[in-house]
Amino acid sequence: MRDPKQYLERTSFQIASPFSPQVDLKSDVAIVYGFGGNVAERIKGWRDQGYRVHLMSGVAWGDYQDYFHGRWDGKSHEDEAQKDKYGNPILHGPDVPYVSPTETFGKYLCLGVKKAIDAGAEAIYLEEPEFWVRGGYAESFKREWEAYYGEPWIPPHTSPDAQYRASKLMYYLYRRALQQVFEFVIEYSKQIGRRIRCYVPTHSMLNYAHWGIVSPEQSLVLLNGCDGYIAQVWTGTARSWNVYQGVGKERTFEYAFFEYGVCSNLVRSTGRRMYFLNDPVEDNPEHSWADYKRNWECTLVASLMWPDVWRYEVAPWPDRVFLGKYPVKDITERKPGEEVERESIPSDYATELLIVMNALNDMNQPKVEWSCGVTGIGILVSDTMMFQRGEPNPSDPHMGSFFGLAMPLLKHGALVHPVQYENIGLPGYLKPYKVLFLTYEGMKPPTPELHTHLANWIKAGGVLVFVDDDADPYNSVKEWWNTNGMNYAAPRIHLFELLGLSAKSGEGIYKIGKGSLVYKRISPASLTKDAKGAELTISMAKQAFTQAKLPWIETNHLILRRGPYIIAAGLEETPKVSPRKLTGLFVNLFDANLKITRQVTVDPGARRLLIDLQKLDLTKPKIIASASKVLGVKVSPNSIRFHSEGPSGTVAATRIALPRSPKSIKVGEYSQNQVESIWDAKSKTLLIKYPNSADGLWIEILF
Repeated sequence: MRDPKQYLERTSFQIASPFSPQVDLKSDVAIVYGFGGNVAERIKGWRDQGYRVHLMSGVAWGDYQDYFHGRWDGKSHEDEAQKDKYGNPILHGPDVPYVSPTETFGKYLCLGVKKAIDAGAEAIYLEEPEFWVRGGYAESFKREWEAYYGEPWIPPHTSPDAQYRASKLMYYLYRRALQQVFEFVIEYSKQIGRRIRCYVPTHSMLNYAHWGIVSPEQSLVLLNGCDGYIAQVWTGTARSWNVYQGVGKERTFEYAFFEYGVCSNLVRSTGRRMYFLNDPVEDNPEHSWADYKRNWECTLVASLMWPDVWRYEVAPWPDRVFLGKYPVKDITERKPGEEVERESIPSDYATELLIVMNALNDMNQPKVEWSCGVTGIGILVSDTMMFQRGEPNPSDPHMGSFFGLAMPLLKHGALVHPVQYENIGLPGYLKPYKVLFLTYEGMKPPTPELHTHLANWIKAGGVLVFVDDDADPYNSVKEWWNTNGMNYAAPRIHLFELLGLSAKSGEGIYKIGKGSLVYKRISPASLTKDAKGAELTISMAKQAFTQAKLPWIETNHLILRRGPYIIAAGLEETPKVSPRKLTGLFVNLFDANLKITRQVTVDPGARRLLIDLQKLDLTKPKIIASASKVLGVKVSPNSIRFHSEGPSGTVAATRIALPRSPKSIKVGEYSQNQVESIWDAKSKTLLIKYPNSADGLWIEILF
């Protein structure tokens, strides 16, 4: 059946293979991957199954050997492969180099996009414009340097200035390539009379900086023809190590929270669309299903805590999830040389995934309510974080300049936002914030105008906490604060001057108009390595909230209500307080049986996704949740009838509210012994479990 809300494009998945009922997730959009081969046939196959069909291909890498080896235009482009300082090409696969993009490569991408549009794609996704920081040594990059800077190329590893300038050029080159394609699509859309949209699937800026990659993140929202992004956040990015109170380890939920937050604030106030990616597995195939499940729940909960975003890519590769095999034992549990036994996805995990994937269609909830520590607090972040990651003086390897400020706040229950610095001039962009943290360790202000906007916000009543020891070697790069008549030893001094302070102003609290500045002269990265470092960050936050005349509140949890949905995370490594308990009547969406519970404890490390039955109108029979797409619901005084669709080979669990116990249950042509049913008299809900069908089943319940 057709979903009347499919036009909203709430959920999607990307897939390179032809249609298969085993991965027919029933999302609104199927994103066919790759320009090459039988792309027209693949697009048609998914469209014939009722999907809106978009197309995705890589920007920095892909099946582009015809371009590199001269089969496309008769000229070799092998010198456009990104190379490190030793002359080694940087590869995405055995014969797939990362590209140092030229305008000729942009033209090549345009032809691939045209092929996809002619085949019927309704939107184009150009994913992962990635330039490795260590990759500024290709001959084509040297030519681009000379054209851009008007001087001979300088090896990036020879000085902070050379590295910073190389990264700025990398940023520019991919922005230029994407703008070429966007402009082509705009013009071609006019020719064919169809509006074709363009999106950029990209890692978070935080992750790119951490991994040593430059990508034109914020600048893309300014480009004509860019309709939005997919935030590619998943276990593989979010389990990156970080250091807190001197302990380095994976903190998947917290890292994902900040990654999704960076991406949410990237588009806030811009009118651009954002999708959040969730991945039930990850690129590393050596973990167990238990590991994938635990980390997926962490990232899923983190993504739902940004309620401005309500569109999701539910799986990048559903075939590797529902058809793949992974180790029974996790990589951390196996002995060296031990034979690896693999298994298909556990049935309960498959059902849980489908329950959540279908619930994600319902996340555009206007009413939100938080239970957490303080709100109205943010940390300014800039794309220039990506410019300080290479030799000879890379910033802290574990992103301590950011996490030294951000992690203690989150660990104390603060709803802390990573705030995109480049966007602060947008109307209303800083309105949600009473307190902002800022450091120029690990990043720099791209323009002097940002200081004007920030100073105006402070003078109007905002409180800025500035934490920096002025020791960052990148303060000396040739930039706006020390060129064209300016002569500041560090960009901080220019900001302080606008605030009426001198370069030599010492630590302390300063009244600035109606607002305040809290200044601490210390390295934020050093705080991560100190067992007591978090306490210093919290003390600065308390000072700022005092200046803002706001109460300081701490919790060991974050709990968000989005309509009837409850999203909760219990925080670890926090001050010891009692776990939060929720009482009522809840359905657990992280349970393959959609378990009913009256009390939920949000313990440290807990991840919860619940439906609060008391927030639903249950005066009539209602489908509460299902591991299938439910359509065509018809309710009468004595019955409910609906159509249930889901990928073949999986088990559907559907919980239904009824006024009284059922008299009969009919699920398609299945016999009674193929259908499990459990009536819960206390909640007046029925659970039925049955084999999913890609073609769909009519289900009728009489009561």
